[in-house]
Amino acid sequence: MTATEVLVTRSARKTRNARSGDERRRHTPHKGAIAIFTGPFGVLFLLFYLIPIGYAVWQSLQVVQRDGLYGEPQQVFGGLAQYALVFQNAPFWESVGRVLLFGVVQVPIMLGLALLFALLLDSPVLKGKKFFRLAFFAPYAVPGVIAAIMWGFLYSPNLSPFTQVTQSIDFLSPQLVLWSIANVVTWVFVGYNMLIIYSALLAIPSEVYEAARLDGAGQIRIAWSIKIPMVAPALILTAVFSIIGTLQLLAEPQVFRSFTAAVSSTFTPNMTIYATNSIPNTQLAAAFSVVLALATFALSFAFLKLTQRKAAQ
Repeated sequence: MTATEVLVTRSARKTRNARSGDERRRHTPHKGAIAIFTGPFGVLFLLFYLIPIGYAVWQSLQVVQRDGLYGEPQQVFGGLAQYALVFQNAPFWESVGRVLLFGVVQVPIMLGLALLFALLLDSPVLKGKKFFRLAFFAPYAVPGVIAAIMWGFLYSPNLSPFTQVTQSIDFLSPQLVLWSIANVVTWVFVGYNMLIIYSALLAIPSEVYEAARLDGAGQIRIAWSIKIPMVAPALILTAVFSIIGTLQLLAEPQVFRSFTAAVSSTFTPNMTIYATNSIPNTQLAAAFSVVLALATFALSFAFLKLTQRKAAQ
């Protein structure tokens, strides 16, 4: 067979493969089964995600009007009036700044500890890995409210078993209460982030480690030059989750309100939304929620773009 005939044969095969691929795309089998399996997710996604978002946006565009001083309240379309009030609300933006400061300090510490624990569990030097894996993850099994109550008692000067420490250092003072809450969040979520990073470490092929050891690399060198760069996507994922969680901080400071007056009803953005909705002013609370959601999306997206740009360089 000549070279020309070989080329023609290959071209014919490619054409047949392309046609068969088009036919498979046109005639997708088991369409009914696909609809049955994806239908429940689609219904739940619509009911508990898309519709609530749409309702919140619609509420944020409404205002309440009365006919006279004692007239019956009526909801009417108010355009961006509620959003104008959002940007004029100083306590809300103070709470946003507070959680941003919280995230800048707490998130790197939490992820650094999670990475350290994951590297320890993946190290061949560590003994009793099952025990330490359970010990690191156990705090995440404690509900956030229970953890906040427990730590609140430990921080309270009159209730803590460590009275000598709590009477000399007021962990619930206005200067320290934010970092006391950060300690609770770190204690709870280090194990969760550790498992994500540890799973990424387990997915690294063992041949990579064997090649590094043949080149004379020790455990510290392998961790720094191989493990950490290869789990970078997992670190980015946990960082995005942490950014979202930071802006949604609610349970821990809400519980700490019963232990100290330093935590106000507008201490975090979600607490501000909750307090506004309790007035009740659901329209302004909905506008707060929409602005907070957009801010969360913007921060997460900016972080992802920044990390992608650094990875490309």
